[in-house]
Amino acid sequence: MSSSQGNNDPRMPSAAKPYVAPPVSPQDMPIDYAGFIAVLFGVAGVMFRYKLSSWLALIFCAQSVANMRNVENDLKQVMMAMMFSLMGLMTIYFGPPRPGKQS
Repeated sequence: MSSSQGNNDPRMPSAAKPYVAPPVSPQDMPIDYAGFIAVLFGVAGVMFRYKLSSWLALIFCAQSVANMRNVENDLKQVMMAMMFSLMGLMTIYFGPPRPGKQS
């Protein structure tokens, strides 16, 4: 930057203000689709004993935790999805074999 451009700068650093995001109520927050999908996959994994469904629920739980914006509302949903996915994985890997499955 040359000295001639520095003198002609129309910006005023003294008038600059930092951006403050407006407060958003929890009802106006966008829906946590990853948490909702995690609950669906977790329930399917527990009810139907699908390994893939339980693993996908665990992955969507991690995504929901990483993108959590409102801890009070989202934590309940994420914890419920995590419990469903872990229950599904425990019953699949450590539970009795599925009826009609030869092993």
